[in-house]
Amino acid sequence: MTKTVKLDRYEIRFSGTGGQGIITLGRVMGSGLALGHGFNVTQTQSYGPEARGGSSRCDLVISTEAISYPKAESLDMLVALSPEACNAYYRYLKPGGILLVESDLVTQPPTNTYLGLPFTDLAKKKVGIVQAMNTVVLGALTYLMPFADQRLMRTSLKQSLPPKIQEVNVKAFNLGYREAKRVFGADGVNWTGKAEEVDGHEDI
Repeated sequence: MTKTVKLDRYEIRFSGTGGQGIITLGRVMGSGLALGHGFNVTQTQSYGPEARGGSSRCDLVISTEAISYPKAESLDMLVALSPEACNAYYRYLKPGGILLVESDLVTQPPTNTYLGLPFTDLAKKKVGIVQAMNTVVLGALTYLMPFADQRLMRTSLKQSLPPKIQEVNVKAFNLGYREAKRVFGADGVNWTGKAEEVDGHEDI
């Protein structure tokens, strides 16, 4: 049985540069949380002046209730895959929120309290395709957010991709989940949502 939680409002911002798959990452996670998990989800996005190399941002607002305002303003999670994005958006992270960075690129975060993994290097060396970096991030996020179910998110990922690239992306997803679990452990999870029984389902 799928575990369900009551989630008042949870805001995530994915940020980085064009070419890192930021928009795709947000779309796949949003679809998985909405269609797979049954949450209400809104997505907003913005691009820099250049498709590749310019700034890129995608926001998700997630809730079990109706979402009255679709834009993210007080972030529970900031994913920063470039130093420029980290410096630009860190101020929107609420107290107690999680900052997750690409540790090889964001070498001087504006805080000592953050989580980091070398996502690009993992994709290149362990998956063999650097473009799978965003899927490695998706796996790590699925581990870090206890309201995200690994099996449902992996299924949503596969459904969003053409058959010929499903296998490599599932490998990247599993790698990200496994690395987050290995590096962060239980102490890496810092979630401010409310876990409780909903519609007779089991608590998280």
